[in-house]
Amino acid sequence: MKQFITVLKFELANYIKNKTYMVTTILMAVILGALMFLPRVLDLTGLVGESQGSEVVEESISEAQEEEKQADEEENSQTETYMLFDPDGIVNQELLGQYFPNVTWQNAESEEEIRTAVEQQNALAGFCVTAENQFTYYVFNKSMTSGDTGTFSELLGLIKQLKYCEENDLNFEEVSQVFQFADQVQYEEKILGKDMVSNYFYCYAFVILIFMMIIMYGVMIATSVTTEKSNRSIEVLVTSTSSNSLIFGKVIAGAVAGICQVGIILGAILLSYQINRDAWNGFLDSYLNIPVDVLVTFALFGIGGYLFYAFLYGAVGALVSKTEDINKSSSGLQMIIMIVYFVVLVQLMNVDGIVIKVASFLPFSSYSAMFARVAMGNVQMWEIVTSFVILIVSVVVAGLIGAKIYRMGTLRYGNPVKFSHALKSVLRKE
Repeated sequence: MKQFITVLKFELANYIKNKTYMVTTILMAVILGALMFLPRVLDLTGLVGESQGSEVVEESISEAQEEEKQADEEENSQTETYMLFDPDGIVNQELLGQYFPNVTWQNAESEEEIRTAVEQQNALAGFCVTAENQFTYYVFNKSMTSGDTGTFSELLGLIKQLKYCEENDLNFEEVSQVFQFADQVQYEEKILGKDMVSNYFYCYAFVILIFMMIIMYGVMIATSVTTEKSNRSIEVLVTSTSSNSLIFGKVIAGAVAGICQVGIILGAILLSYQINRDAWNGFLDSYLNIPVDVLVTFALFGIGGYLFYAFLYGAVGALVSKTEDINKSSSGLQMIIMIVYFVVLVQLMNVDGIVIKVASFLPFSSYSAMFARVAMGNVQMWEIVTSFVILIVSVVVAGLIGAKIYRMGTLRYGNPVKFSHALKSVLRKE
């Protein structure tokens, strides 16, 4: 135990003395924390809305309104050219202008003319109306925010309604008020379980955060071991200190350093936001108003998953003699982490599905899968406890196996030893 504490203190001292680590931690905490105070310094009512008890100077309002007016005028002046082929005269030109206010329309003589104009980029897009309820849309490059087809579909629907009212001698305004009754319905939403929509954003961010922590600090631990091996200092260490004390000291020191860094930065952001939550008018609640149970789950499973992979990274570092070989030797480990990362992100829309349920009990994926289930899905307490126990047992096993591989690999030089071969060798000796 004394050897372990000595190694732990030494490794922690290295992190504290590392200027990059300290400067990055302090700078990010200060900058990101300060950003949460922006509504108190700048007028962000256009972004976050009017906050309770806020007083805005008249001069600022008039300036903002003037800027908005200029922006609208500038936007209206920037028109795009669209083409329309409407052989049956179905489209109402006046309504077309209202639905597409910033568009200059050109009538085409044929569908081929639209196709050619769009291909040559003489027109941004074109519509060929073949029936009252059917049209073909031509565009060269469709942007992610394009809503042309939806807007044009609404236009044709309105034209059909107008035509029907005219043919049946109905008052369109009265009819439209009846059909728009749903827009006037008032309702109150009470969520008795979890709001997956609002929880999705911070869950997504935390999955990315733990993924980055494992990759970044795992490589740092592996590099530290390989550096000691390359300068031969490890030969003295393994003869004077037990391999268990060495690898456990290194890994736990890395865990403490990582937790402190992320904790300080995340704590600065969350605390600053809570202080300024009224000024933000709850604008960032989906990201930063995180329930305590979710934070606790993230901390417990995140630390467990980090330790599990950190021990394996430490073992990988002992199997190579040069730091440039680390990425090659750890590629299999990184592939598993990447697969878990993508599977969990894809399954966030279906957190109660069988895939993420199975993943939440596997030690190499439960650190993010179980957290996602707690944040967004339905999960029983016994499932959380069982998953956490499996993870802790796996961490201990990974630590013991990692220590044996560490001791075996530290005195082997030359070509990198494959992790699978080292694992077989250790298990064979057992």
